[in-house]
Amino acid sequence: MSVPLDRLYHYLADCVNHDLLIYRWLPHGSRKLEDLDQLKDYSEFEWYNSPIAVFHDQEPLEYCRYSQEQIYQHAKKFFELQSPIMLKDSILDYVSQQHIRGATGLTVNNHDLTMLVHSEQHSVEVDRFKSSGFVPVYYWSHAVIAQDWFRYAEHDPVLTFDPTKIQQDFLIYNRAWAGTREYRLCFAEQLLAHGLQQHCNISFNPEDGEHYSAHEFANSDFQIVNYNLHDELPLNTHNATASADYCSADYATTGMEVVLETLFDDSRWHLTEKTLRPIACGQPFLLMATAGSLQYLQQYGFETFGDLIDESYDQITNSRQRLQAVVAEMHRISKLDAESKTQLFIALYKIAERNKQRFFNGLFDQVIQEYKTNVDQAITIMQQHCTGQHRAVIRQLLEQN
Repeated sequence: MSVPLDRLYHYLADCVNHDLLIYRWLPHGSRKLEDLDQLKDYSEFEWYNSPIAVFHDQEPLEYCRYSQEQIYQHAKKFFELQSPIMLKDSILDYVSQQHIRGATGLTVNNHDLTMLVHSEQHSVEVDRFKSSGFVPVYYWSHAVIAQDWFRYAEHDPVLTFDPTKIQQDFLIYNRAWAGTREYRLCFAEQLLAHGLQQHCNISFNPEDGEHYSAHEFANSDFQIVNYNLHDELPLNTHNATASADYCSADYATTGMEVVLETLFDDSRWHLTEKTLRPIACGQPFLLMATAGSLQYLQQYGFETFGDLIDESYDQITNSRQRLQAVVAEMHRISKLDAESKTQLFIALYKIAERNKQRFFNGLFDQVIQEYKTNVDQAITIMQQHCTGQHRAVIRQLLEQN
């Protein structure tokens, strides 16, 4: 089963036994306050009585992304259009202290807390939101989204494994490298240093908001010295929407994917459609993600490949060392003789096929059931804190001269 992305939040609202007042970001993936909006027009009764749920479920959480001044100005613009009576400094100050809750209808809602629906585990960011009046609700949103994006892969005949069609060992998509993805520059440099580019279907984008030669590394461990990457690797011309699709020919002609996830130099588990794409396409993979991410996949019934390849990299907490361990395993695989390599891929693809079956038969139901359970638990907490606290404060501030 899959749910088209444009209907996803309506589905998530309807599949629980509670009426939720939902805020989500549109366009999908945005984190601009002005793009945080209600799912639909709600009745006055719902504004007062339905628990507010903010769906921050596609991008990693960043508690410090929004300043109090930003929320103040956002609330001011909203009140200017919708409720000029609220344009008092004391009210705007109070609203701006509520973090992104200040961009929702908490000023009239009876619930003192706000649900935060997110998609990460082992997260300090979740703890920060929790300490600021949010009730976290986890679900693996990308598992639901990927069911829709990659649905044709279940039936695509081009994806049928044929070892005679494999032209290169590794498939690597490397478009964006700014922000949390800066490790990808170091990875590209390491591929070249080990001569692995000849074994890879890979491209490189020298521009990601700035030229990579001007990038200042947040983690000096990833600092590169080779600024000829754009000359030594094919140019990547894909746009940001490319991850919502797959290229059959790429998967049919490469042995395995090296997935470059959004989060790598971090402690959180936050896997996106990037990891699920090779699974949906029935291809084995090495996973460049945060330590423990293979364990995360196993929680959802997926098998990894530790009996056939060295997956000890997944337990290395030092990000630079984890990157080097993946490159070392790529180097080992690339040096296998033709017969050994073919036998390895045949064995890997048996596991990959089972993962593909799991992706299309069972994953969706598990993720949605987990979501429902977590919403139920959050509702219990919300009901325990339903005193109209914020309404009372706003009323007092309105009455003050």
